[in-house]
Amino acid sequence: MTHFAAIRLPHEILFGKGQRHALPTVASRLGRKALICTDRRFTETDVFQQMMDALRGASIEVLVHDRVLPDVPRESVTACVEEARDFQPEIVIGLGGGSCLDMAKCAALLLSHGGRLQDYYGEFKVPGPILPVIAVPTTAGTGSEVTPVAVITDPDRTLKVGISSPHLIAAAALCDPELTMTCPPGLTAVAGADALTHAIEAFTAARRGADPLLAQNHVFIGKSALTDHFALLAIKLLGRSLERAYADGSDEEARADVMMGALAAGCAFGTAGTAAAHAIQYPAGALTHTAHGLGVATLLPYVMSFNSSAAARELAEVATALGLSSAGRSTGEMAQAAIQEVQRIFAAIGITTTLQALGLAADQLDWTAEQAFGIDRLIKNNPRSFDLDAMKRLVTAAYDGDVAASAL
Repeated sequence: MTHFAAIRLPHEILFGKGQRHALPTVASRLGRKALICTDRRFTETDVFQQMMDALRGASIEVLVHDRVLPDVPRESVTACVEEARDFQPEIVIGLGGGSCLDMAKCAALLLSHGGRLQDYYGEFKVPGPILPVIAVPTTAGTGSEVTPVAVITDPDRTLKVGISSPHLIAAAALCDPELTMTCPPGLTAVAGADALTHAIEAFTAARRGADPLLAQNHVFIGKSALTDHFALLAIKLLGRSLERAYADGSDEEARADVMMGALAAGCAFGTAGTAAAHAIQYPAGALTHTAHGLGVATLLPYVMSFNSSAAARELAEVATALGLSSAGRSTGEMAQAAIQEVQRIFAAIGITTTLQALGLAADQLDWTAEQAFGIDRLIKNNPRSFDLDAMKRLVTAAYDGDVAASAL
């Protein structure tokens, strides 16, 4: 058997309790002037002040941009870059949730190459290396600390847009579970469900073959032996600890599992990519103005069911990673068990169960399906192929709450 595999990751990933204290040492190896991208809420914490004092104590000059907004509005990046240009940072540190990390990537991009963000939309549009980025997540979900993508909101477009390039991968990721301890239950749930969706979609993604130019022409290239390893690790950790972290935010072991799960899921989908759940969420999220993680998690059981005829073996492995016994069960039965277990976990942490409950209107279903079907980079990654009618049936099933119908 010939194995094909590819993976793109930061030069350095540090994970564990207290790893935030390594930030001055890591930063010192990359530069002496740091732009900090974070939000106002985090700057008001004692932990943030301690981290800034530690950087200054290591003779690193800092400029704090503390106005990062959810979903990174395009013009907010322009404002950050203009604020930082005279400072001439040598490194950019993203400190916060996924939007803070994406802001850091975008700021480093424009500070390095100029132009407008619009110039870089899509894949492989970044012409070369950017200022080194250090990603320090304070939530456990997006995986942005290790992925080659930044997602922003463009007022000229209905859907959020992405910039995808290996040059956007952070130079270093510092993942300290202690930074997630104050995340409220709702955010813990949505972020963790986002991570589980990343892992399952990466593991069940289409296998695209061994074309030697595949990874040179595409950022997201489908599942492989290496991405599978990370995806299964993520599924195992999130399956056993997401509910615990949601129920008791002070559970250090559960918090560590969930953060490691989000990190591993990012390592998987950052190369493998995601698929139909993400494709549908983009238009559904634009119409309902709901959180990305909530949307993809709402859709995941329906997409798993749709894919069950093409990815039964992979879904059976998902069931095993979630801790379910295969004794006396066929591959198909294990695949169904995986779908049911994901539904159970999401119900336990308060994830919305239908597109209707998410706020989508019945007269928006066809438009949602048409837009989702047009997102080729995600649709071609799905293990079961689509035509527009199949997408409409899937979207309708997700609206009606009929998981069984989505398999048709």
